[in-house]
Amino acid sequence: MGTWPDLLLSIGVGIALAAACGLRVFLPLFMASVLAHFDMGGIGLRDGFGWMAEWPAVIAFGVATVAELLAYYIPLVDHLLDVLAVPLSAVAGTTVALSTFVDLPPLLSWGLALIAGGGLAGLISTGTATARVASTVKTAGLGNPVVATVETAGALVLSLLAWFLPVIAIGLVIVLLVAFVRLGFRRRT
Repeated sequence: MGTWPDLLLSIGVGIALAAACGLRVFLPLFMASVLAHFDMGGIGLRDGFGWMAEWPAVIAFGVATVAELLAYYIPLVDHLLDVLAVPLSAVAGTTVALSTFVDLPPLLSWGLALIAGGGLAGLISTGTATARVASTVKTAGLGNPVVATVETAGALVLSLLAWFLPVIAIGLVIVLLVAFVRLGFRRRT
């Protein structure tokens, strides 16, 4: 078991990557896969998740990422993806969080990955799906490519920050969650 700062860093990386899965399901998995494959900074992957850094996973995540990114620019397909993305993002968020919880005991790793990783990814994905519906209603779908671009950029930036500057990434996730909660309360009142 690592030191407390290392454990907290490991948790921060996993939660920030999981949050990015709420914006794009495959992009954070692809980024973690590539960065782990080339051993570029970050904290590495947990035992049993070395497969994520192997070429077959890098290629599979890369193809899935390109397909997902392109599909969000096709009208109606973007809404179908949102329906699929909510549960898939929870699975991806759980997986990517668990993969980075390097020195945590299995029970704690799984609990945190399911609740914090999968829960956060699912929550964010639900929020982005809601934003897409609002965009469709207000702009007749013409604003959806802008929403898709912002989501993709957010997933990319958050994934890179999670890997290289996890403290900043966690701060950004907290700010986004606070904004998300405030926006939700404003809509109810």
